[in-house]
Amino acid sequence: MSLSEKAMALAGAVLCGAVLFLATLLAALRGAGEHLGHLAVVYPGYHVSYLGSLVGLAYGLVTGAVLGGLLAWLYNRFVPAAK
Repeated sequence: MSLSEKAMALAGAVLCGAVLFLATLLAALRGAGEHLGHLAVVYPGYHVSYLGSLVGLAYGLVTGAVLGGLLAWLYNRFVPAAK
């Protein structure tokens, strides 16, 4: 069995983007987010704010797509296909 790289990339993008968006939005609503603020080191322009949740969504979509596609590619590369 092999994994679809496109499907895994899409699933990773949606999941990672949604999690980062919601976590940032909830932290901005609560006035918290000290730990999430450290993501600004990796994601330039990201801040724990309402606008930052949209920036985080964009970064999450890209990161999730890359990691999901890479995971599927690695799986297909190293796990032998069943006959």
